[in-house]
Amino acid sequence: MLLHILNRSPATSEVYRQALSAMGPDDRLLLIEDGVQGAVGALFDRFAGIEGRLYAQEEDLVARGLAPLCAPAVVRIDVEGFVTLTEEAHKTVSWF
Repeated sequence: MLLHILNRSPATSEVYRQALSAMGPDDRLLLIEDGVQGAVGALFDRFAGIEGRLYAQEEDLVARGLAPLCAPAVVRIDVEGFVTLTEEAHKTVSWF
């Protein structure tokens, strides 16, 4: 399993498309920093098909006021959860 980490908002960058196309069936995607905007509203639709494998950094959601708007299908994790994901992954790939 690879852990893909996306820090760009899908509203302002197309790099999320590259991340999605590079993902294997067991890979996971973690949204951090401005990438957490992808866990909200219509932007969440861009990640259809990876439910259960889409994660968002809780602290980044809170910092941007997006925590109450986060889609229920997104797995919200704290820093400890982030560490756990990286430990479980064979390797990580960062998308900037």
